[in-house]
Amino acid sequence: MKGLIFVELLSMAETLLGEDAVDKVLNSTPLPSGGVYTNVGYYNCGELIQLVEAFSTLSGLARHELERKFGHWAMDAFQSGYPQIFKKYKTAFDLLEAIEDDIHVEVRKLYPDAELPSFRTMRNGDTTLDLEYRSERPLVHFCHGLVESCLRKYEENAHIEMNDISQGEKGHARFRIDLIMEIDDD
Repeated sequence: MKGLIFVELLSMAETLLGEDAVDKVLNSTPLPSGGVYTNVGYYNCGELIQLVEAFSTLSGLARHELERKFGHWAMDAFQSGYPQIFKKYKTAFDLLEAIEDDIHVEVRKLYPDAELPSFRTMRNGDTTLDLEYRSERPLVHFCHGLVESCLRKYEENAHIEMNDISQGEKGHARFRIDLIMEIDDD
């Protein structure tokens, strides 16, 4: 797994819990990397799960809630690091539909060894998008946070229904995203 994700998790944890708490987790959690991450390095996803669980315990947040929060944090980092992607698409649905065939293609050009999840989408009219997420990693709640944050970036409100159908260490979820259209009272 790309080191950027680890670096961002530690950054979020430091903001939420403080530097001492992050040091405590890194010093008390047996991590093959020793808890030292770089943006360009690759690390085992198991370490990320260990860190999420440790920060969850320390913060008192359920693991799935911390993962969702991290999805929001990561989307902010993606927007800061790659603003041109967000400018390229007019709506959240447009961006979500482009992940597999456009955004991931560009990611693979930069990082040929990247192990990316798959996203399959299907629009059901103008206001509903079905998204299927599959990953070798158990991070469906992280994905949920990314989807929520993507909608916020485009200032769109939606009801998101997630059906987690993961098995074992793999992540698999289906999302139904229904835009909430504002009614014009004129």
